[in-house]
Amino acid sequence: MQNTLQLDENEAWKLAFDVLQHHQTSTENAKEVADALICAEIDGQSGHGLSRIPSYIQQLSSGKVDGNAKPIIVSSNGAVIRIDAKNGFAYPALSLAIKEVASYSKKYGIAVASISHSHHFGQAGRHVERLAESGLIGLMFGNTPKAITPWGGSQALFGTNPIAFSAPRGKAPPLVVDLSLSKVARGKVMLANQKNERIPQGWAIDEQGNPTTDAKKALAGAMLPIGDAKGSALALMVEILSAALTGSNFGFEASSFFDSEGDSPGVGQLIIAIDPGFFSGDVFSERMETIISAILEQPSTRLPGNKRLEKRKWREKTKKIAVSKELYDEIGKLTESIL
Repeated sequence: MQNTLQLDENEAWKLAFDVLQHHQTSTENAKEVADALICAEIDGQSGHGLSRIPSYIQQLSSGKVDGNAKPIIVSSNGAVIRIDAKNGFAYPALSLAIKEVASYSKKYGIAVASISHSHHFGQAGRHVERLAESGLIGLMFGNTPKAITPWGGSQALFGTNPIAFSAPRGKAPPLVVDLSLSKVARGKVMLANQKNERIPQGWAIDEQGNPTTDAKKALAGAMLPIGDAKGSALALMVEILSAALTGSNFGFEASSFFDSEGDSPGVGQLIIAIDPGFFSGDVFSERMETIISAILEQPSTRLPGNKRLEKRKWREKTKKIAVSKELYDEIGKLTESIL
């Protein structure tokens, strides 16, 4: 059984912040990345949490990601904003994008931001949730390095390409939908590989196109799409919206998020913010609660994202984050190595 440590949230945040700062990451960027990683841990999304640090550090050391990069607004034409992440971490660019689209959508009713030369963007749902917390509908598309085969193929071509959606709910927490277009997020396979655990049948294929439960072979092979041919079509749609439309690399052109080899991934993201008041007057909240009530009236139903909220409530009580002793020691060594 793997030895697990229970870290205080602040201790876990500092663990991430310190190692990033010690590896050529600016204070501002280290804060953004640490915030994103700890939010993922709190929401039960460990595949986008502290487990990412070793690969982030490898890429900082090789120059594959620029820890000091400051995202810039390339152009802003009304409610359309173009942002260049400058081959840095995605999180600072996303914060800039969210700030811009939130402001412009309240002026024009809708705003969209494209992000180019970007990187791993973690828990997509949290980014759009920030818009919903401001009373806006949020929609996000992002592509990732190749992981999914086109339907009928045997070689990875599309990324897992998450789609995230959020809607405000008045006094209740926002409704958040966060979908990876593979059967599961690739981060879960990465986590299983780190823990030397097998993955369920039906998640992935190996390099020869055969089904596999070996996480290492799955990472070398390809993920299977959600919904079979329909999922593959959706992955193509996201490639177009987040890569072609933003002038970024397609999944098959991007280098891996998991190692230091190759150039910067250069993937893209597209974020849309909508002010519901411009479209439905003052009835949006009432309409939202009508459909949510209809869903919850049926036995055994639940809203998307409820597990995330349950994890948050549990963490609010415990204030602890579980980290494997192996990962904790690895991060510690990465910090000590340059002190």
